[in-house]
Amino acid sequence: MGHATAYLKTRAWIEVDLKALEANWLLLKAKARGEVIPVLKAEAYGHGALPLARFLFQKGARWVAVATVSEGRTLREGGVEGEILLLGSLHPLEAEEVLRLNLLPTLSTLEAAQALAGRARALGLTPRAHLKVDTGMNRVGFPWEEAKDALLAVEALGIRVEGVYTHLATAGEDEAFVEVQRSRFQRVREALGEGYFYHLENSHGLLLHGGENVRVGLALYGLIPGFSLKPILRLLARPTLVKQLGPGDRVGYGGEYVARGGEWLLTLPVGYADGLPRGAVRFVKGPEGGLYPVAGRISMDQTTVLSPGPLPLEAVLEVLSPDFGPTGLCAWAEARGTIPYEVAVHLSRRFPRVYRYGEEVWEVLN
Repeated sequence: MGHATAYLKTRAWIEVDLKALEANWLLLKAKARGEVIPVLKAEAYGHGALPLARFLFQKGARWVAVATVSEGRTLREGGVEGEILLLGSLHPLEAEEVLRLNLLPTLSTLEAAQALAGRARALGLTPRAHLKVDTGMNRVGFPWEEAKDALLAVEALGIRVEGVYTHLATAGEDEAFVEVQRSRFQRVREALGEGYFYHLENSHGLLLHGGENVRVGLALYGLIPGFSLKPILRLLARPTLVKQLGPGDRVGYGGEYVARGGEWLLTLPVGYADGLPRGAVRFVKGPEGGLYPVAGRISMDQTTVLSPGPLPLEAVLEVLSPDFGPTGLCAWAEARGTIPYEVAVHLSRRFPRVYRYGEEVWEVLN
């Protein structure tokens, strides 16, 4: 555990609501008929992979999934002992480290399978893996029509194939193609037979249609509106300067905001280097919950906002809110014409992160 008051001495920080995370986790588990695998790649989409992995395993998760070997290494070095699935496609050069870290790799090529088997023999270990089949996304995976041949070839190398999966390309967008992929995956399952851990659905697939064994990212972090899910992250900041503007005063690069005179301006120590997308962040929440408009352009490290009156430098403003309002991640993403994932993963690592379970500070990372 971290020091409960450490974050109070900083001017900007991120808080993650573990109680809301738990509520999302339980809701998703209730919808699934089998295992729910939390996807913690890209620092848990900006939320912090190691604290969330510790918390979720404590709450009963049996797996987590990451994208890269280095992400898996970080979890192992942080004391995570549970099953870590390595998504994507194992590169042959990574085989030895995957074995030494006891990560569960995904195989999409025979070259990777051969490297994994060879390094396992040299180390005296039994190689394990999941097989990825491509049912239409065309990124990674053995062609679904060749799944049986691929399985036999991989198992002939002495690799214990424990699971088989694919990834939906259009869940929540093109349901007709989702059904094409589901049909193809069902044919793979029939060809390979039972005895393997099959997983197919992602967040939208689970929420819209239910599912057996599922991998969840966006839903776990509460970033899909309309399903009683709760966003779990907020960004807080204290002003570093409070001043009153005179008539004609211009604010920021380009001087785009021109004061009428008498407005109160707050400078907040957060900017686009911290992940605030320029042109998308239009308001922050004041201490009493009101919306303060951004004045002028967002700078690399600073953002200026208008307040209804002077505030002390100790005041706390909510730059990013755990909701679906105008200061939430979904609103930022919509204004930028992108998805919440892209915004979340660019939140700065230079912020301290505070992990709360209700009023209890569960962990602090500086």
